[in-house]
Amino acid sequence: MSIISIFYDPMPTIEIMSPAGSFASLNTAIKAGADSVYFGVEQLNMRARAANNFRITDLPEIVGICKEKKVKTYLTVNTILYDHDLALLRKVCDAAKAAGITAVIASDVAALQYAHSIGLEIHISTQQNVSNIEAVRFFAQFADVVVLARELTLNQIKKIIAEIKKDKIVGPRGELIRIELFAHGALCVAISGKCYMSLATQNASANRGACTQNCRRTYRVIDEENGEELVLDNKYIMSPKDLCTIGFLDQILAAGVSVLKLEGRGRSPEYVHVVTKCYREAADAVENGTYTPEKIAAWTTQLEGVYNRGLWHGGYYLGKQLGEWSGEYGSHTTKQNDYIGHVTNFFRKVSVGEFTLDAGDIAEGSEILITGDTTGVIKIKVTEIIINEKPVSSAKKGDIITFKVPERVRPNDKLFVVHDRKK
Repeated sequence: MSIISIFYDPMPTIEIMSPAGSFASLNTAIKAGADSVYFGVEQLNMRARAANNFRITDLPEIVGICKEKKVKTYLTVNTILYDHDLALLRKVCDAAKAAGITAVIASDVAALQYAHSIGLEIHISTQQNVSNIEAVRFFAQFADVVVLARELTLNQIKKIIAEIKKDKIVGPRGELIRIELFAHGALCVAISGKCYMSLATQNASANRGACTQNCRRTYRVIDEENGEELVLDNKYIMSPKDLCTIGFLDQILAAGVSVLKLEGRGRSPEYVHVVTKCYREAADAVENGTYTPEKIAAWTTQLEGVYNRGLWHGGYYLGKQLGEWSGEYGSHTTKQNDYIGHVTNFFRKVSVGEFTLDAGDIAEGSEILITGDTTGVIKIKVTEIIINEKPVSSAKKGDIITFKVPERVRPNDKLFVVHDRKK
């Protein structure tokens, strides 16, 4: 779920790779500055349970949208495969080839062999836990991109990239192997996400995209011999905070990384919008020499405002031990979005949207969020509210209101009011 191009140029243009769990997330990722998107279809991907995955029949539309915007498309088929999955695997890969998908992200040898046999570009998934240069050499026979294990340090990553360049290790297309790096989002307590907890407890394999997130729960540890219970400082001792690399992105790019993968196919379009926008701006700032502590602080504040389990600044990349746990259930976001209504019309000539308030109130000056499959995400402050052609200071449930929007909205797009989260 990520990508990193390695060129001889010491500072190539950085590719931002964003998650797309829906058409709304796909469109908002593109608008926010993504160079590539990754997504799954059917059940052969690691978010088969957590995200609203696309259907095989959606692939031509996805490719059409992305080609128009010059955005690359990466299809995930990275689960462990059983014999009964092989027919579906071939069907998915054939459809991806026909639709013009840029590449598939895979880990199982069956997927690698079949995709390679039909000429599909392949990226090795992090589930392979590639941790050394010899593993890169091996997978170069199949793949043009190798995703390194998330547990490596920046020094280890830098050495692997240097070896790729020195030995001119190339993939099937005769180009230097590119290295992918996970830059932001949810971490698993297991190495490279290979967890067996939900399989053992609920017969739902995380390695086949059906994780039930056992690690995000609270547990009691009791000595079976004497009945004494261990006192734990943190009730969520298996739930890591989300990785955040925005504060040392300059070091990541200096190590030779050129594509940054952002996690979040199971999260909201607003999350995709904010994370993509922040990392796009940060990568550009590193490239043009305007990456500053003040900007880092501003980006971090924005990232804290969308879903997160707390942010782990540094991760394994800086040699830190995994010991920063989420501390509480669910999101640590500083903001919350309350649904209040939906779009009923859009007046193109004056760029005004009409909204019906189904579930809540709105006031002049409110920060609002509009989301939709084609619209993606629009986030603005309402400067003037109109009811029956007259300005009002507020509106309540049941009212039909209009106000200016910066771009087109569509019927049934959802309207939310953004508030500071109550602790």
